[in-house]
Amino acid sequence: MDTVLARRFTGWSGLAAAVLLIVEVPLYFVYSGPPPDSNVLSRLLLGILALGFMLVFVAGFREFVKSVDARYEWAGNFAFAAGLAYALVTLVSSGLEAGAVIAADRPIDPTIDVSGTYILYGSIGRMLLGLFLTALGYAIRKTGALPRWTGTSAYVLAAVSFAFIPSLFFGNDPAFFYAANGWGTTASMGAVLSYWLLMMGIVTLKGRKGATGRLAQGTHPAGS
Repeated sequence: MDTVLARRFTGWSGLAAAVLLIVEVPLYFVYSGPPPDSNVLSRLLLGILALGFMLVFVAGFREFVKSVDARYEWAGNFAFAAGLAYALVTLVSSGLEAGAVIAADRPIDPTIDVSGTYILYGSIGRMLLGLFLTALGYAIRKTGALPRWTGTSAYVLAAVSFAFIPSLFFGNDPAFFYAANGWGTTASMGAVLSYWLLMMGIVTLKGRKGATGRLAQGTHPAGS
C-alpha cells in the first residue's frame, strides 16, 4: 500500500470510529437507573461499529508506518497487535452485555449486573489501550509520519490509561470515578479516546500532501 492510500485509509477510518464513539458515549448518561433495552442495545450497536472502524484504523496505521519508514515496521506491527487485542476484548464485553440485556425479563443496568465485563472494559482494556497508544506514539515520533505532538498526545493518553489499571481494587459502583466499572475508568476514557481519534483522523488526512512531498524527495523527517 502506498503512503497516500495508507493515509486516506487510516484517516477516514479514524474519523468514522470517532464519530460513532462520540454519539455512543452520551447514551450511557441518559438514565439514572436501569435503562430501557433500546438504549443499551443502541449504544452497543454504535460501539460495535466504532470498533470495526478502529480495526481498520490500526491496520491502516501499520501500513502507513511501513510506507513512511520500513525500519519501524515492527512498531507499527506492535501497535496493530495491541489495537487488535483491545478491539476484540471490548467486542467480547459488548457481546456479554447485549446477551444479558436480551435474555433479561426486566430492564437491567449491564454496567452493574454483568460482572464479567468489569475487568474487560476496565483494567484489561486500559492495559491494552495503553500499549497500543505507546507503540503508536513511538512510531509517529520516530518516523515523522505525523506531527510530533500527535505522538506526544498518544503518550499522555497511554499514561492515563495505565493509571486506571489498578481500578479493579475499587469496587463496582459506576458512580465512583475510579471503580472497576466507574465512569472514569470506562465511559470517560471512551469519550477521551473518541475525541483523540477524531483529532488523529483529521491530522492524518490534512498531512497527506506534505508527507507525499517529502517521500518524493527520498527523505525521512526523523529516525534517519
